[in-house]
Amino acid sequence: MIIKKVIVIGLDGLEPKLVEAMLAAGELPNLAALNARGTMARVATTNPAQTPVAWSTFATGVNPGGHGIFDFLRRDPATYLPDLALNRYEQKNALTPPKAVNSRKGTTIWDLLSKAGVPSTVIRCPCTYPADSLRGRLLSGMGVPDIRGGLGTATFYTTAEGVLPGEAENVLTVSRDPDGSVSTHLIGPRNPKDRSDSRAQIRIVPDPSHDRVVIHSQGTPRELEVRRGTWSEWLRVKFKLGMFQTVRGLVRFTLDRVEPDLALYASPINFDPESPPFPISAPAGYAQELAGEIGTYYTAGMIEDHAGLSNGRIDEAMFLSQCDLAWEDREAMLRRELDRFEEGFLFCLFDTPDRVQHMFWRFREPGHPANRDRPSRPEFARVIEETYRRADAAVGEVLRAADDETLVIALSDHGFNSFRRGVNINTWLYENGLLFLSGGMKPGEDAGDLLRHVDWSRTRAYALGLGGIYLNLAGREGRGIVPPSEAETLKSTIASALTSLDDSGRGRAVRSVHPREAIYRGPHTTDAPDLLVNFAEGYRASWATSMGGVPEGLVEDNTKAWGGDHIIDPALVPGVLLMNRAFRGDGARLVDLAPTILGALGVPPGPAMEGRSLLP
Repeated sequence: MIIKKVIVIGLDGLEPKLVEAMLAAGELPNLAALNARGTMARVATTNPAQTPVAWSTFATGVNPGGHGIFDFLRRDPATYLPDLALNRYEQKNALTPPKAVNSRKGTTIWDLLSKAGVPSTVIRCPCTYPADSLRGRLLSGMGVPDIRGGLGTATFYTTAEGVLPGEAENVLTVSRDPDGSVSTHLIGPRNPKDRSDSRAQIRIVPDPSHDRVVIHSQGTPRELEVRRGTWSEWLRVKFKLGMFQTVRGLVRFTLDRVEPDLALYASPINFDPESPPFPISAPAGYAQELAGEIGTYYTAGMIEDHAGLSNGRIDEAMFLSQCDLAWEDREAMLRRELDRFEEGFLFCLFDTPDRVQHMFWRFREPGHPANRDRPSRPEFARVIEETYRRADAAVGEVLRAADDETLVIALSDHGFNSFRRGVNINTWLYENGLLFLSGGMKPGEDAGDLLRHVDWSRTRAYALGLGGIYLNLAGREGRGIVPPSEAETLKSTIASALTSLDDSGRGRAVRSVHPREAIYRGPHTTDAPDLLVNFAEGYRASWATSMGGVPEGLVEDNTKAWGGDHIIDPALVPGVLLMNRAFRGDGARLVDLAPTILGALGVPPGPAMEGRSLLP
């Protein structure tokens, strides 16, 4: 049968076990219809099973060694400091503006289709910032920063004294003016000349009788109402960086309380799609065009404020309310593109299921450590299933728009699991004589993060990110001491010992440890960690490990609201794949999707692509 159109709906993080159970219970009618017309299978994810890594493999048809994305973080071998791995900024000199550069390499599906004259529409695929040029339209996804250049930094305004900032937030302790109002500011991008924070002045006028505040500013609207327990409308603001340079952003607020202490939360400030400081769409005007058609929308790569929930600034209901807003944005984008889709390739990613599972998995497990000091909330026990049903409804929209010449694919990049215990890899390296701290310091709070107190003159290995171990290799690391001739023996020693780590009688925390050469191949393999740690169910690299910390103890309870995860042994968290055509489901891998899509549209795969078409 001729295929003229391919529609892929990405459902980030859908867990096959849950999908299969809900299908059996008749709760996912549209996925059931898709399955009845074709096939359903589990699909092998990447190592590690991370969103930017997996979707980059989907897009390019190569393993991470071919596209160069291995984690959210990468380390600078000269300084040992972490940096964001998805993109970077380059600036030739102080007189030229910075340029955003995508760190993902490889040739994408839409690259090859464009060369063949076939149009594509790509909505929010990770690692597409700055926007790829193509024949068609693209809106960038995960990797688009907030206006300050990070993954998302919120601001909490309070009149209470002594409130300390939590994860990914600024705290502004404010005082009331004589009339009861609060004069303060929004924190904007850093000035490229002196790195100072730009500001946009706001005035917060409390209205306790109506449980609200009104924010006055020079933005749009000039007066913005923020009611307790709801998200405000967007405030569009400008930040002045110089005589002729301004940056526009979008921010939403939610109010926790007006009295006795003000508690007001401002989301990370998003790029304004009508005037982004760096390209977030192709063609450049597509982001603005879309805003004109569906209304203002979130542009940041990480929309849902999980840090706000973890920090206790917003509650579960407000988090879900924000998820609903993000989902409405994506539904509107999908409908708009389905209405005008006539040929070629259409991809749209719904990443909210991943975020909901991270934050609500703990409600599936009453004994989860994250529930220990929190009230019981049985009303959230099936929030994940409700999200799956909404994902099913989105699949229904696609099926209704598809004709007999359309290949429809529903795909998750990985599955999901519990995250109950965190492994302190640097502490394990310390206890095994492979990492040393300076000045006789012991693991613990004083050791800090960012590997700042590591004695590099004696350290042979260190961990950074969500499961990678690096050797302190001479000639590569800034203060490396491990001779290259000893690298293989050291890697084998670490792998053998770490897989024997027993968690106080609970069982093994690590299923396997592999050298990068056993996992990856391609021109970027040397950028990967030297060793990849595959955790058992319920475990993950600890929060401290990800940022180069050396805390006390080898394994610890995960008490954060982020109680679900998928960065474990990839064999334990496959994705799910459904098509409206019969396909080869046995042994299906994410790397097979690119040649499958290209082959369906009559375009040969790229020479570097490793998979093969799943279609007969």
